[in-house]
This record gives sequence, C-alpha cells and structure tokens, in this order.
Amino acid sequence: MKNHARFSLAHSASLAYAACMYFPTADISISPFLPPLAAFAISFFTSMGGVSGAFLLLPLQVSLGYDTPSVSATNHLFNVIATPGGVWRYYREGRLLTPLVKCTVLGCLPGVLIGAFIRLEWLADGARFKTFAALILLFLALRLLIGLRRSGSGQKAPGAAHPILLDSSFRSFRFSFQDREYACDLRAVFLLTLLIGLAGGIYGIGGGSILAPLLAVGFRLPVHVTAGPTLLCTFATSAGGVLIYLLLAPLYPGLTVIPDWTLGLLFGLGGLAGMYAGARCQKYIPARPIRLLLAIVILGTAAGWLFPPR
Repeated sequence: MKNHARFSLAHSASLAYAACMYFPTADISISPFLPPLAAFAISFFTSMGGVSGAFLLLPLQVSLGYDTPSVSATNHLFNVIATPGGVWRYYREGRLLTPLVKCTVLGCLPGVLIGAFIRLEWLADGARFKTFAALILLFLALRLLIGLRRSGSGQKAPGAAHPILLDSSFRSFRFSFQDREYACDLRAVFLLTLLIGLAGGIYGIGGGSILAPLLAVGFRLPVHVTAGPTLLCTFATSAGGVLIYLLLAPLYPGLTVIPDWTLGLLFGLGGLAGMYAGARCQKYIPARPIRLLLAIVILGTAAGWLFPPR
C-alpha cells in the first residue's frame, strides 16, 4: 500500500510538472493555460472602463516570481496584442472620438520613452518597483472611489447610443451623448497625458488605466465615451513602449529587459478575446458597477504590495 501511495504521489507530481511550461526570459514555470484564461477574465471586465487589464496582470506576474524590468516590456506586449479587439468593437459602434484619440496618443508617447528609461535606471530593483507600482494602484483606486461618490447613481447603460461630435478645435471640443452636451479642454488633457505616459512607461501599462478614471472623474466625461479612446491610446503607447525597451536593452547587458515573447503572446491572445467581449457587453451595463469593481480589485492589489503578510 505504501509503495502504491508513493507511486501515485510521484505520478501526480510528474503530471503536474509536465503540465507546466518554462518561460526562459521570465524564468518561471507555469501552466500554459493560466496566462490566456487570466487575461480573458481580467480584460473582459476592465475593458468596459477603457482599461486593458495590464495593471492587474503585472501583479500576477510579479507574484509568480517575474519582477525584472522585462515584466514591464511584456506587459506592453500584452497591450499591443490584446487592445485591438476592444478598439475595433468601439470603432464599429461609433464610439471613438477623434479629437480625444489624437490628443491622448500624442501626449502619452513622449512620457513612455522617459518612463522606460527611469524604470531601467532607478527602478530595476524588484522591491523598489513594487512600492512604486503599489502607489500607482492606490492612486487609481482612490480616484475611482471619489468619482463614485460624486457621480451618485452614475450614467445609465447607453444601449445603441453613441457620441456625436458638435465642435472641435486645437484647444477644445464639444460633443453630445445621451441627450447631454459635454465640453473638454484638449490642452489640459495633453498636459495630463504627458505625466500619465511617464508613469505608464515605468509600470508597463501604456497609461490607459490611469487616464480612464481621470477623464471620468477630473473632466467628468462619460465612461462609455472615454473607453474607446483610452484603449486606443494604450495600444499606441504600448507599441512605442515595446520598441523603446528593445532599443534600450543593449545598453543594460546586466538586466533582463526584452519582453518574454511567448508569455506576452499567451496573455495577449486571452486579452484580445476578453476585450472584444467586454467592449461588446459594455453598452448594457451602467457605469457605476464598472467603476466599483475596478476600485475594489485595485485597492486589494495595492494593499497586498504595501503591507505584505509576514
């Protein structure tokens, strides 16, 4: 009996080991089904708020032991693969406001370049990076909770409604949505996205997860309108982020800088399906539950990093 039990345990262990896949750049061994399934589940919900989900995938990767600067580049790669699904769906539904898209992309790109340099030069240490990332997450959660308190019941699900551009100039633009008019100062958005690009370049999120709640809270724009532009901004800045990390890699031979292509692809494929499904379902869900869910998850992640169990 004892020999049989030992054989069963050894057989189970060998099967579990065989089910794992080794990712050499990340230097971790996990099931190949975990990345796409986790990315799909996260992206389905976060894409409804105009967020790719990369800000939650990064803590997952760090918890698995992947905390070198390469994880930021892999996160950018995930965004490049995953976000087109959501962007395409929002485009088909006429919910990509061109002035907002141009402004956010042009603002974030320079910041991503500077942020990637800071990540490699001063935040290469895993512990220091965790503290920075936790503070970013905490800031996001607080902004979302403040927005919930101010917004009351929040915007209703828009159904087939889409924004209509009324006026646009270099400085500002106006649009109507659900029988209400909104105005936005593009100069203020541009300055904001410069700073967001900086933080996004360090963290590896493209900036969309910071921009989405700030547009909803600070500029009081409908989350159903900002979701498409912020996802497209995430795609553009993350593509620039991957390129920047690849160009900077030869300058830091002692660090793992380039993305883990296989891991990023698996995360990206799951995210691609999740974002398309989330973008398709978003018009049937009110804004308040979307924001509340994001805030709870972000707060839990930030608290776990700032106050780890001993």
